[in-house]
Amino acid sequence: MTISEKNMANAIRALSMDAVQAANSGHPGMPMGMADVATILFSDFLNYDPKAPKWADRDRFVLSAGHGSMLIYSLLHLTGYDRPTMADIKDFRQLSSPCAGHPENFKLAGVEATTGPLGQGFAMAVGMAIAERHLNAHFGDDLVDHKTWVIAGDGCLMEAINHEAVGLAGHLGLGRLNVLWDDNGITIDGGTELSTSEDIPARYEASGWHVARCDGHDFDDIRRALSEAEADPRPSLVACKTVIGYGAPNKQGTSATHGAPLGEDEIAATREQLGWNDKPFEIQEDILASWRQIGAKGAAKRAEWEARLKAHSLSEEFERRMSGALPDQNMMQDYLEGLVQDPPKVATRKASEMALGALTAALPEMVGGSADLTGSNNTKTDSTKPLTKDDYSGRYIYYGIREFGMAAAMNGMALHGGIIPYGGTFLVFTDYCRGAMRLSAIQNSRAIYVMTHDSIGLGEDGPTHQPIEHVQSLRAMPNMHVFRPADAVETAECWALAIQRSEGPSTLALTRQGLPPIRHDVSVNLCEKGAYSIKAPENAQKVVLIATGSEVSLAMAVAAQLEAAGVGAVVISMPCTELFDAQTDSYKSDLLGGDDMVRVSIEAGTTFGWERYTGLNGLRFGIDSFGASAPINDLFAHFGLTAEAITPQILEKLG
Repeated sequence: MTISEKNMANAIRALSMDAVQAANSGHPGMPMGMADVATILFSDFLNYDPKAPKWADRDRFVLSAGHGSMLIYSLLHLTGYDRPTMADIKDFRQLSSPCAGHPENFKLAGVEATTGPLGQGFAMAVGMAIAERHLNAHFGDDLVDHKTWVIAGDGCLMEAINHEAVGLAGHLGLGRLNVLWDDNGITIDGGTELSTSEDIPARYEASGWHVARCDGHDFDDIRRALSEAEADPRPSLVACKTVIGYGAPNKQGTSATHGAPLGEDEIAATREQLGWNDKPFEIQEDILASWRQIGAKGAAKRAEWEARLKAHSLSEEFERRMSGALPDQNMMQDYLEGLVQDPPKVATRKASEMALGALTAALPEMVGGSADLTGSNNTKTDSTKPLTKDDYSGRYIYYGIREFGMAAAMNGMALHGGIIPYGGTFLVFTDYCRGAMRLSAIQNSRAIYVMTHDSIGLGEDGPTHQPIEHVQSLRAMPNMHVFRPADAVETAECWALAIQRSEGPSTLALTRQGLPPIRHDVSVNLCEKGAYSIKAPENAQKVVLIATGSEVSLAMAVAAQLEAAGVGAVVISMPCTELFDAQTDSYKSDLLGGDDMVRVSIEAGTTFGWERYTGLNGLRFGIDSFGASAPINDLFAHFGLTAEAITPQILEKLG
């Protein structure tokens, strides 16, 4: 017996409304409205294999409208992924279930990206599409030949990041990217006419996209539109005209289905309307069997691809890159030894460029870029020619003034696999990137953020461009490693640690101003422990000076004045507080000294949070106001960040 596409789609609707009702929380309207479109996508267009969910050449599917998470949970279950099980779906939004309120990539195979913050899934998909084209340029159609499909809602298309992502995708001509717009005209507040009147298709067309339209409840029309999108060489937006909450007779087409359970009475009426007679969380065997048959179709394509991979001359290198493994853990050693032979006095942004020269030559998987600040961020190297729509083999992306879009695209590249992305802007503009940086941390993305002009040391540009609270706010983000190196050696060591870190993102905070060399021994990566002693006391020790980045050399100057006054001082460089916090209690206590020590922190940013190292009785030198416009030396003097200003206060504290 042939199962109708309508009944296949109704299985999605039933699971979605039942799970939301059981949880008494969730968004049933979107999965009910897009069930027909999703059925055609997963039946006829998407290449995937539930039995090999990490198959490298699978199509990527991103549910950007992550609030409709029951759509993907239903599809994964119906097509035969190991999880979610029906028990998982029954526990939707509960602590024990991988079916979280919004899809999380680390909880379920088949969820390619953590989504929910609207627009970011769309923008990450742009990064995935970039990754596919780039790897295709290096490995060819035999190994890399897949598409990226997205389901996005009105909110995804309204968010500012959407404009950045659309412009970037159009500029790069990402024809393997297809976005299915759930054009239902409803937001939480009500109809979209309350908040927008833009011509969305015209905006996409003006950005170099192909636009198709379909009736989102007419299976043949859906199939036609998706075929057009698949065939067009441009990125495609398919406007799927749908009814939110489709099938709920009294609530469909209204915001009442957007973010709340339908209620028992409406669910009963919906079952009658759809002709769905099964009890909650029950799927007829023939419908489930049809879905499982659809899910099994990809096994043959996957097996064919595996045979091509086995016979391919580049199979070993391809598998290495996709696994994220590095070819050599000590690739920086020769470069580091060269640094100490001729120690440079350079800004750490320049030191970063120097380290990147060595890294990008050794690691072809590194793809860099900058948000229109290439010459300031120093992120381009001789190994990274531009990646363009005419040459996807390039390894440097000119993102334009699209900080948020850049960060999200980096997430997409990292999640796709085969690429280690890095991208630069000014540290102060992490405010623009933060939403994507937070998702990097949540979903364990191996993205590296190169953030330069890290303090008042940038000088005359003034308080709008001078970061104050930014480093500490990033340190407060779980799973984000923040590195603030003090010289060229520390910069190289921090880059090595960031590259080696496969389970989460890293941020390098780098100076504009030149810094003197402080490290002359590279036998061990001392930054690996997050903090270490850079200077031992010459007199009886009374003071522990803790500093980061450009202020380590300032701490050395303070220590010299203290020693001249007969006060022994240790100087600790703390390039990464997260790594230091992970050390043993004995290491931390040995380094910071006992309660008889006066502990002093020095950092050209907010003093907030430093008391956890200095203690409440210590001293904290920093900036707890916004900056000012002036030359760098005048600024450091104005804010009291000089040895002449700091040393007397320490001596007074000592009594």
